Amino acid sequence: MVFAFSAAQLIAIVEPLRVVGATGAAVTGIASLGAAAPGDLSFLGNRKYRAEVAGSRASVLLLPADHEGEPPPGQLWLLVQNPSVGLTRLCRRIEQLLWPKPAPGVHATAVVAADAVLSPEAHVGPLCVVEAGARIGAGVVLQGGVFVGARAVIGADSWLSAHTVVASECVLGARVRLQPGAVIGSDGFGYDTVKGRHEKIPQVGNVVLGDDVEVGANATIDRARFSRTEIGEGTKIDNLVQIGHNCVLGRHCLIVAQVGIAGSTTLGDYVVMGGQSGVGGHLRVGSFCQVGGQSGITRDLPPKSTVTGTYALPLLLEQKFQVLRGRLPELFKRVDQIEAQLGLRPAE
Repeated sequence: MVFAFSAAQLIAIVEPLRVVGATGAAVTGIASLGAAAPGDLSFLGNRKYRAEVAGSRASVLLLPADHEGEPPPGQLWLLVQNPSVGLTRLCRRIEQLLWPKPAPGVHATAVVAADAVLSPEAHVGPLCVVEAGARIGAGVVLQGGVFVGARAVIGADSWLSAHTVVASECVLGARVRLQPGAVIGSDGFGYDTVKGRHEKIPQVGNVVLGDDVEVGANATIDRARFSRTEIGEGTKIDNLVQIGHNCVLGRHCLIVAQVGIAGSTTLGDYVVMGGQSGVGGHLRVGSFCQVGGQSGITRDLPPKSTVTGTYALPLLLEQKFQVLRGRLPELFKRVDQIEAQLGLRPAE
């Protein structure tokens, strides 16, 4: 990464509540508190590292608004409500510098159907394919090798990274972001077994992604058998997630890596699913539920449930079981001794 920000520029970007100290150094790197050197910016994102602030050699520190003390000479403190958010603002500016939005236009190697509708403000990169009747909105970026199927719709300011697929009839809202290899609208997994053979069920629905949805690398969202598979606005889906046909996910859910959601399952708003957790088909997970990593959901969950384990149990109950599991050998030994004393079994 090559960038440089003066103290004045950093203040304008981060908008701190208070500024303490001063530095004449330009910030050209970002590092952890312990690893930072002069010219770096660092931040206190977790209060357990508070003790490392005093020894940090960073030129600029993003610190919580209630942090006490004074910086050493040559160090600038920017006190903010949330240091992580302050760093996000800076990284957003760095991202704009390092990977500026490409200019509108269609690359010479792209294949675009004659009746596709492209905004003049859209960018279609090399080796992209846009099929018949597709609509590409203003400010959309299709990086190299993107496939947009027949009659698909890509909303304004969406960014489709290299080698993503939006299959026919699927609809993306505004500001949707697909990471490399994401597939929107693959066939749902449906077969009828007839006379010992699995006959494919046609999947004639589509997928609809709301505004501001993000889908991670190599994640897959299956098209519906009929009607649609739907992802609510603001929902964020991590890498290698599988969402089955006819699922409905609510608004602002967080679906972490390697989650599997079987077909026709409904998630409410603000559901959080930890990595490698899964939900069986035709279930309902209520709004604001939190599902721990590797949990297996086999029943409906009421809103605001917090569960973990396989099979998933209420959090406090599962934590008790985790403690008790470690004591099982001792428990069985004591039971054996009691049974021997009672003459229920011979003493060893």
